[in-house]
Amino acid sequence: MKMVHNYLSYAYMIFTIFLIIFSSLQCQAQLSPEFYDKTCPNASNCIRTAIRDAVSRDRRIAASLMRLHFHDCFVQGCDGSILLDDTPSMSSEKFARNNNNSLRGYDVINNAKAQVESICPGVVSCADILTLAVRDASVAMGGPSWTVKLGRRDSTSANRSLADAILPGASASLESLISLFGSKGLSARDMVALSGSHTIGQARCVTFSGRIYNNASTDIDPGFATIRRRQCPPPGNVDGSGNLVPLDLVTPNSFDNNYFKNLLQKKGLLQSDQVLFNGGSTDNIVSEYSRNPSIFISDFASAMVKMADIEPLTGSQGQIRRVCNLVN
Repeated sequence: MKMVHNYLSYAYMIFTIFLIIFSSLQCQAQLSPEFYDKTCPNASNCIRTAIRDAVSRDRRIAASLMRLHFHDCFVQGCDGSILLDDTPSMSSEKFARNNNNSLRGYDVINNAKAQVESICPGVVSCADILTLAVRDASVAMGGPSWTVKLGRRDSTSANRSLADAILPGASASLESLISLFGSKGLSARDMVALSGSHTIGQARCVTFSGRIYNNASTDIDPGFATIRRRQCPPPGNVDGSGNLVPLDLVTPNSFDNNYFKNLLQKKGLLQSDQVLFNGGSTDNIVSEYSRNPSIFISDFASAMVKMADIEPLTGSQGQIRRVCNLVN
């Protein structure tokens, strides 16, 4: 009897593992570029127009949308949870340590959602709109395009504590970045390619002022640090700590590989940028991207597709929100 019981327990464990794997694969398989072809065929064009208009008004918004997407997908998957507001029963991820007064672009996604709702009410998820918006923002900045798989549904909850725990800060180490991305199924090469989005966008002085005022630092070009000090006050000085400066001083509004060329010259603005080329395991990837922009562009597009596959809600999971900042 004991042998039979052990056999049944083992069989049950194997069956449970199989169901988990099958369920995960089934969710992935449900994502498709043609998901809305019959239910809302004009959705992609509608979103593309909204994003082009937003980028034409504010070039910085393209980088902001990319960061918004990243911070969504890394916290309980690409489910639009980052878009939810605070409620009496839910703490919004918007106010997590690395999001508060930092993330932006919510209004752009809300506007795109409203446009889509006007032609196909209750059909297209906010999670999918954000995923499409990032691709369209890249193209609007001269960056790559890629095929976006669709069919994600929206979360009915947010997770601020998880956002506080796992989202990397501006001083993250190489080891912690590799570990975090690895936990989401992304390789070190994916991580370096995705970091290349810092070829556009800006950062607040408070996120790197300690770095440019550290005279003992050996991983930053002294002349570069001097230039940056002209725009940013020393650490602890409140006035000007929120000033914004380009992540790429040379071509701040072009999606190119100059970010990696900067790293080779020790001109990475954030500590989490420069650690990618500082005698570690990713030095060779940075060097390759600095020499060959076409490889960077291709790898970036592939990594964006992989990131958008992180733990999507599909089928009957979640919901299709009517507005992106509130649960139905």
